Amino acid sequence: MKPVIALVGRPNVGKSTLFNRLTRSRDALVADLPGLTRDRHYGEGRIGERPFLVIDTGGFEPVAKEGIMHEMAKQTKQAVAEADIVVFIVDGRQGLTPHDKTITDFLRRSGRPVMLVVNKSEGMKYTSVTAEFYELGLGDPYVISAAHGDGVMDLVDEALDLAFAQQTTPQEMLDEQDRGIRIAIVGRPNVGKSTLVNTLLGEERVIAFDMPGTTRDSIEIPFERDGRRYSLIDTAGIRKRGKVFEAIEKFSVVKTLQSISEANVVILLLDAQQDISEQDAHIAGFILESGRALVVGVNKWDGLTSDRRDEIKMDLDRKLSFLSFAKFHFVSALKSTGIAQMMKSVDAAYAAATANLPTPKLTRALLEAVEHQQPRRKGSIRPKLRYAHQGGQNPPVIVIHGNALDAIDANYKRYLEKHFRETFSLVGTPLRIELRSGKNPFAKSD
Repeated sequence: MKPVIALVGRPNVGKSTLFNRLTRSRDALVADLPGLTRDRHYGEGRIGERPFLVIDTGGFEPVAKEGIMHEMAKQTKQAVAEADIVVFIVDGRQGLTPHDKTITDFLRRSGRPVMLVVNKSEGMKYTSVTAEFYELGLGDPYVISAAHGDGVMDLVDEALDLAFAQQTTPQEMLDEQDRGIRIAIVGRPNVGKSTLVNTLLGEERVIAFDMPGTTRDSIEIPFERDGRRYSLIDTAGIRKRGKVFEAIEKFSVVKTLQSISEANVVILLLDAQQDISEQDAHIAGFILESGRALVVGVNKWDGLTSDRRDEIKMDLDRKLSFLSFAKFHFVSALKSTGIAQMMKSVDAAYAAATANLPTPKLTRALLEAVEHQQPRRKGSIRPKLRYAHQGGQNPPVIVIHGNALDAIDANYKRYLEKHFRETFSLVGTPLRIELRSGKNPFAKSD
């Protein structure tokens, strides 16, 4: 499971600057639940081969009782609860403040591992910038400059070492074959995820899970359907409550991102009785970026008028057009209508994501595509596409070799992607194309 790092501190200590440096982007997935006046921002980072999730929080006022600061404090407390490691950021130029001491008291009570980080330390000696912060009793401070990047990589390496030490991974010891296809059901609150879980598992199914109360741990629930094995990845903290699965409706962005990353196939569940929201599009975009196979379920389809159904389909075409590779199913989880067809698409998406694409067939398909439509010239140069081979699975990666391939534009890449999809029936999975140009043997060397 990807470790989660929460950035916490009072206002203007550099949390967002560090967040942007760790994620290498200003993009963030935001929990836009009603009533949240200040949101937690989520992003993905990677140090070498180690990926992680990072949460940026607003300025923290633990004792705020009302108003906007109270709402921001609630968001920060939720981020701390979701985190494996809390990075507590203080301002090295401003020095220790009573506010920092108040935050320290809260973090100590939270029970989460805390790393004290002194930011804005550029040009300052370690001993002078850290001396007064030892009073907080959080161990040796880490000195960084988020704006300049000084000390950031060492900080994150240490944070990840601590995070991995905190995690237990009994699920990873399961035999891959016993798991079957790993399915994550994601979506906003109240779209019907718990109902779909009940439909897939059977209402009389008794669920036993590993550590009660550990909301950070992922749970894999094995089940069979039509003689085929699956594992349902649930990170919402299912409780053993007979037929009722109330807790699965608790929305956590971290749980959503982690379950997507661990799945073979994601079912993105939408509510036909609500408009497609920005949050739906954000989650869909993360699924696409993660390269996971995808099936879209539009739930609560029963009882809608034909006019409303037409409106919904137009809305889907407009707002989720970037998911054209995925199958859309209009279902009722409550009445179990459309579920069998949706599960067939799950099987097909998994098969497409893990397909073996032989080099001779890929090269033949490439040459057929070029023969039908050649890439445009760029000045006097026309790119030459020579052969293709598979560079990876889940998602499939097709590597194309040739000359002057940096001249190929995005439109032609989309044309090639469509051709490969049709040729190899790659429905339900993202497809990535890499272009690798060979060296020009006639180019002059220095």
